[in-house]
Amino acid sequence: MAQNLPLTNPLLGNHIEMQEVAVAIAATDLNPGSISLDFLRFSGIIPTDWELTQQPVLNNAVAQLNFSNGVNIFAQPRSINFLEAIKQNPQDLQAPIVARQYLEKLPHANYQGISINPKILIGFPNQEDAARKYIVETLLAPGGWQQLGQAPLKASVNLSYQLKRCPLNLGINEVRLQQPDQTSIAALLFSGGFTYGIPPEYQDQKTAYLSKRISTWQTDFETFREIITKKFFAQSQGSSLFPPTLM
Repeated sequence: MAQNLPLTNPLLGNHIEMQEVAVAIAATDLNPGSISLDFLRFSGIIPTDWELTQQPVLNNAVAQLNFSNGVNIFAQPRSINFLEAIKQNPQDLQAPIVARQYLEKLPHANYQGISINPKILIGFPNQEDAARKYIVETLLAPGGWQQLGQAPLKASVNLSYQLKRCPLNLGINEVRLQQPDQTSIAALLFSGGFTYGIPPEYQDQKTAYLSKRISTWQTDFETFREIITKKFFAQSQGSSLFPPTLM
């Protein structure tokens, strides 16, 4: 994640927001060793003028290529991820386009499904304990189990929803956000996963089905963002879901 964007919710106060979207493609016969820069260029999956920001990692266990335009490709056995930070207009993202190109150029792989994985990170520059307190004091019910140990309790939350079109997994974690001056601040990381398998009736049209699902990634992202803003950061009966330190 590399871009600050405003989360238009007055309850957050002074904060930093970053957003990212990744498209993960699962295939049983995917070999990371084949994902080289030349292969991506010569097959037409990426434009030939894309430049790397650093030496790629390429072997049979993992492939990682980071491009200067913000697109990152990460492959492991059985899966490949195309991810990119949202800088201004989500419609300008290249990662989903590259993911669809990958499907088009490799139509005969044994694809199993895809996952649209949005992330929203919210950092609080002046509230060191805000992220931890939100998880422990707001999302979790109080009890004696929180009083164990010699340091304040830390926790993460994993939620699973069954939406009409697909399952959604949502993780909420306390993290540290590195600042340009090498300091770090408390932050909340919301990680989502909209998972699409291939229905039986599309077994002969796997790439077409998955490509269509990738093309509607913005619907998933907006659903995810709406859940975060309206279900987690909304007011309830005139009060915030956040503890006072986040106001």
